[in-house]
Amino acid sequence: MPTPEHVKGKDARSSFQDGDCKGPGERLAMDTKSSAIIDSPYLRSLVAGGIAGTTVDTSLFPLDTLKTRLQSSAGFWASGGFRGVYNGIGSAVVGSAPGAALFFVTYEGVKKQFAASPKRGGLGEAGGHMLAASLGEIAACMVRVPTEVVKQRAQAGQSPTSLLALTSILQQRRTHGFLHVWRELYRGWGITVMREVPFTVIQFPLWEGLKKWALNQRAKSSRPSDVTGAESAIFGSISGAIAAGLTTPLDVLKTRLMLATQRESAFSITSKIWREEGGKAFFSGVGPRTMWISIGGAVFLGSYQWASNLFGGV
Repeated sequence: MPTPEHVKGKDARSSFQDGDCKGPGERLAMDTKSSAIIDSPYLRSLVAGGIAGTTVDTSLFPLDTLKTRLQSSAGFWASGGFRGVYNGIGSAVVGSAPGAALFFVTYEGVKKQFAASPKRGGLGEAGGHMLAASLGEIAACMVRVPTEVVKQRAQAGQSPTSLLALTSILQQRRTHGFLHVWRELYRGWGITVMREVPFTVIQFPLWEGLKKWALNQRAKSSRPSDVTGAESAIFGSISGAIAAGLTTPLDVLKTRLMLATQRESAFSITSKIWREEGGKAFFSGVGPRTMWISIGGAVFLGSYQWASNLFGGV
């Protein structure tokens, strides 16, 4: 699925502002070009985000499936165990690129406007990153939630494929109407936003902060102030793992809401989990989730930085 400023002048600006976060090898490869491959920073962010989203969602899909089955109320083995770990990948492929692209174009756009504004409402740099990440997630969830609903129903064994899961939902229009179908596709919207916003509010300021720390260290030693894709991957892994562990209870609740065969409120499901399974159930799948998102943070933010540097030109 979400950069340092004013460190050693222009060299420390984010890739969104001037595309100048290339490492030595990346800069050498671009020396023959006189301008950016994609001139518009918004389009560059859109394309780089789409590449990052597709890369991470397809490469780590089996781990996401195992995490979903661990969190299912039916249990891991009843939901499919280790069988068919690619069930539902179709919806992930369809939704990953536009979802991530929407996130990054919103995130980078808001961040840029915030940095340029003389009045920031008392928010510092980290506050600007939190605001940008929050708005980016809300935009991304417009695409992510329907594909997540379809994907998780296939992952949990409720339908053998994403297409059949989607067809099952759409067929309900005949008996329940279009509004019911809309609600089914966006089931768990509220809790998804409640999960994703805290996650990105933790992850992205940490990621940005680690990048800024690296730039400061280089400035002290007079080394080139560049952020490479590999460095961004390391920082993305660290920040993602921390955010994943802290937001696991919200992820469990979101999964239960999306897999429920009947509509239930977040409060009723929370009470039911606490009453029947105890507090430890809120951390079901924390191991696979943390590992998956740690790896995913590396792939996602590493590939985003790489693609952004690549398209940013000289």
